[in-house]
Amino acid sequence: MGEFTILGAGLAGISASYHLGHCNCVLFEKNNYMGGHIHSRKNGGFTWDEGPHVSFTKHPYVIELFEKNVDGQFLEYPVETSNYYKGHWIPHPAQSNLWAVPEPLRQKCLQDFLSSRGNPYQGVNNYEEWLLAAFGQTFYDEFPRAYTNKYWTIDPDQLTTDWVGERMFSPDIKEVEEGFHKPLAHQTHYIKTIRYPKKGGYFSFGASLFEGSNIDLNKELFEISFNQKKITFRDGTTHQYEKLISSIPLPVLIERSDAPADIKNSAKKLKCTSVLLVNVIGNHPTLRKENWMYVYDEDKLSTRINCTELLSPNNGMKGQTGVQVEVYFSDYKPKTLSDNEISKKVCEELVEMGLIESLDKIASVETKWVPWANVIFDHQRKEALNSILNYLETKGLEREDDDLLPMTNWETKKPIQIGDISLVGRFAQWKYYWTDDCVLRGAFLAHN
Repeated sequence: MGEFTILGAGLAGISASYHLGHCNCVLFEKNNYMGGHIHSRKNGGFTWDEGPHVSFTKHPYVIELFEKNVDGQFLEYPVETSNYYKGHWIPHPAQSNLWAVPEPLRQKCLQDFLSSRGNPYQGVNNYEEWLLAAFGQTFYDEFPRAYTNKYWTIDPDQLTTDWVGERMFSPDIKEVEEGFHKPLAHQTHYIKTIRYPKKGGYFSFGASLFEGSNIDLNKELFEISFNQKKITFRDGTTHQYEKLISSIPLPVLIERSDAPADIKNSAKKLKCTSVLLVNVIGNHPTLRKENWMYVYDEDKLSTRINCTELLSPNNGMKGQTGVQVEVYFSDYKPKTLSDNEISKKVCEELVEMGLIESLDKIASVETKWVPWANVIFDHQRKEALNSILNYLETKGLEREDDDLLPMTNWETKKPIQIGDISLVGRFAQWKYYWTDDCVLRGAFLAHN
């Protein structure tokens, strides 16, 4: 047992073990629970995920696997999202719902959009230029520029565009003009329909993958020697690996290794956001119908909001609402307030936005700090990542034709040989992966 040693028992790690065969793998997880970012927990009678996890994959294999994992007990419904902007609720995406934008801003957004047409993306070098080309100056200033600073914690001109893909909707002239006058008859968000387990939170979609696995919990990496193939854990125990599969954040793996100083310096250049989740239980039913909401106001800490009972009624308690707010930080935007100060301000914002009736209707507030939230695709990422992967190649990593790209096309991806070191998952590979990508990465390794 244990041909493959896997660091991290999140979805990518457990997918690798599941597809390679649990009998061939041993997993080490630093937490006292399994699941990583898909872990769901109960508190105050509510089930809380780490943000609004939903499944909207188009990959048949993942659809069937998730359905099987919950014995067909899932909900499927059209997604409904909205944007909060200075006292106004605007359907998402705002660029094709200008009818809900207040005047005179609405007219100015349309004028700037129309003047930006032609061949708008020629010569685009960064995300700011992409946004200006897509939407025009006014819409850029009021909406995506503001949200980029809140969610990605960085100015748009400091981001590349290779991660955008279908994640940002660039509407055509007809849609914008029609959406200027009235709601469109069709949904323009890239997510049309979502699936979510009936019970147990999002973790239920992956829970059965853990059955029969060989997992040691409370095993945090302290040191790893690639030269000796030796892992030392914080509790003092050690482990010799034959083939290593890492799903832990790449900067952590390198920082705690015997890699040379220049490679460790490259790892420090890989930047990521962290998120403070503020979970608020209100003593009244849910006040809005959206599955999740984006907040554009720059004077508000709240960035993205969801009501957990709207993902599944079994996530909540009758007569109450469970509102989860995301507040983002990074090296570019350090956390300067205490959790209590942030929670207090968030609660005031929820009342102002009409998601909580009043402060005295709040039953409880809790916070959870998530240190690894989203990879930041800044201009130094690719060079730094390439240096690290080149180094790991000398220790047994098989380089891949798309390993510097933010996303993977699973239909066209070329097979690889599993070397002495493999990387799986968003933070190990430093990619813009969703849960279906994490599942497919494990399956991909097993089929090579």
